Amino acid sequence: MATANPAFSNPAFQEPKAGQQYPASFGSPSLTPPAAQTTVDAAANAQLEGAFSGPPAGSVETGRMTVEDTVYKTIGLFAILVVTAVIGWMWTMSPVTAANPTPSMAPWLIGALGGFVLAMIVIFTSRKKVRPAPIFAYAAFQGLFVGGISAYFEYIWPGIVMQATLATLAVVGVTLALFASGKVRASAKATKIFMIAMIGYLVFSLLNVVLMMFGAIPQDQMFGMLSYKLFGWLPLGLVIGVVVVIMAAYSLVLDFDMVQQGVRNGAPRAYGWLSAFGIMVTVVWLYVEILRILAILRGNN
Repeated sequence: MATANPAFSNPAFQEPKAGQQYPASFGSPSLTPPAAQTTVDAAANAQLEGAFSGPPAGSVETGRMTVEDTVYKTIGLFAILVVTAVIGWMWTMSPVTAANPTPSMAPWLIGALGGFVLAMIVIFTSRKKVRPAPIFAYAAFQGLFVGGISAYFEYIWPGIVMQATLATLAVVGVTLALFASGKVRASAKATKIFMIAMIGYLVFSLLNVVLMMFGAIPQDQMFGMLSYKLFGWLPLGLVIGVVVVIMAAYSLVLDFDMVQQGVRNGAPRAYGWLSAFGIMVTVVWLYVEILRILAILRGNN
């Protein structure tokens, strides 16, 4: 099934064709002489009996991707993000004094640019080999971005970061619970609608940024066209934001589905890092959208 998250575009997360899976060995296929077949069968039977009598093998023993190992890797990436988010927060607020009440936007911009470049590196190099180092660096830069933008918004609207964090955790928790219970699943039709909506949102966002850069939108409109009001009272950003949060939640469903598909396909263990990276991309997107919705609501009062 197609997914909007480019981290899961790797063949390891796609539906296998004709039952094809990753081979047990990633080297050249071994050719067993017919004369040795009996010995091989006996050894295989002994190994199978030993597998059933011993403890269950995990990702380390099998070298394969598992859901549990992917969860640990995801937690590890978010731990890196939290550490650098604290640094980004302190960096943003460091120049704030009575004489200079303006927070720094440097960590916000550096984190966003560095995160984008590293995301492209991870996406385009992972088709050949998954390297954890760029993924770790991506988490660190995303931490700077999240910490910087959070501190900036918190300075303007005190308490907004806690609200956004709790709302994000609630959406992720509910989505995960519904997916685990089997009540929510990705479908081809819903995914097609999601992809169309995603393209439309990206085009709108790009147009909004261009108009803001060239001064086509009044400077008092902090979020560009999103600050416009429908019917004279309803912020356009609120309407679009709610739709985008629903899209991000569905993107999480797609991410979880891709993780399960990778496990079923017997993807190598390193692909757990790629899955964790994809989930982080979606969760950060969700957090930023919720943060912007709350900012629009707070600024509208």
